[in-house]
Amino acid sequence: MIFRRYGCTGCHTIPGVPGADGLVGPALSGLSGRVYIAGVLPNTADNLERWIVSPQEFSPRTAMPATGINSTEAKDLAAYLYTN
Repeated sequence: MIFRRYGCTGCHTIPGVPGADGLVGPALSGLSGRVYIAGVLPNTADNLERWIVSPQEFSPRTAMPATGINSTEAKDLAAYLYTN
């Protein structure tokens, strides 16, 4: 699973992903109902994908690391998060 491969589960609680109970970053449940992504980007699928790939581009002091996730994987992650 992509969330485990890139370490997302260590920092985030992710609905439907066993063991994804991290408390460093925000819980990722209800993401589709939020107004902003990370408090800095309007909540759209394109912005979420961009944030996942390169968070420091939008918030240089964010604790979220550049994980190496590519745009195709980010699109898959965003689709999962918006539907769960």
